[in-house]
Amino acid sequence: MPVSHALALGILQGLTELLPISSSGHLIIVPWLLGWPDHSLTFDVALHMGTLLAIVGYFWRDWTVLFRAGLDSIRERNLSGPPERLLFWLILLGCIPGAVAGLLLEKAAETHFRNPYLIAADLSLMGLLLLWADRAGVKRRRIEEMKPADGAAIGLAQAVALIPGVSRSGITITSALALGLTREAAARYSFLLATPITFGAGLLKLGHLVRGFPPGEGTAFTVGCLASAAVGYLAILFLMDFVRTRSLSVFAYYRFLMTAVILITALARHG
Repeated sequence: MPVSHALALGILQGLTELLPISSSGHLIIVPWLLGWPDHSLTFDVALHMGTLLAIVGYFWRDWTVLFRAGLDSIRERNLSGPPERLLFWLILLGCIPGAVAGLLLEKAAETHFRNPYLIAADLSLMGLLLLWADRAGVKRRRIEEMKPADGAAIGLAQAVALIPGVSRSGITITSALALGLTREAAARYSFLLATPITFGAGLLKLGHLVRGFPPGEGTAFTVGCLASAAVGYLAILFLMDFVRTRSLSVFAYYRFLMTAVILITALARHG
């Protein structure tokens, strides 16, 4: 893989994994639009490890508090007290549906779900849902006010993100907004929920990295991973600041634009 391709895909992963616009969809569609060859599963794992570094780098203080609260809840066998105790378990339990879906549908996600028309449909449908939730949600509840039912609903929604074009951050933020969370709380919970699910997925595929990079591609893989981490961190900074004062509708409109680009390109190539 050329280093220039690795750099571009790393930047793309960092942006699209953490903004609600679908990294899996973009990592399929952009090479398809440019006529690039498909990248390997090993490279895909490296890119996701980069965004995991970005999330942990930004939220490490939050996770320090959450881990302590979780351990305290186990030691005392009590979820009452600081809200971080319940939040810790909501996040872990919310990852279960996604983990199960990943194990059951991994092969389909890597083959049947990669159709450009399906990705276009998912981008537009989730764009409509995001637009609706951003406008209709009451946006009053803080993350500390979440209940087990909220965690379960957002966790179930996250399982659908396995389909390219849906977007993990997009569907979890949309679900949180629909449940009445503020935009900032929805984005924060989405990123916290991403940490264990991304870490777990990385562990399952770690063997691909342990076996080493394809011959001569160590530099490209390293560049892609570092670009994903650096741009991902900047994307989190941007979104957490953006949602404090602005609507998420711009991301829905971007999804509609990408849908049009995909359909026009596909029709032109098969026309």
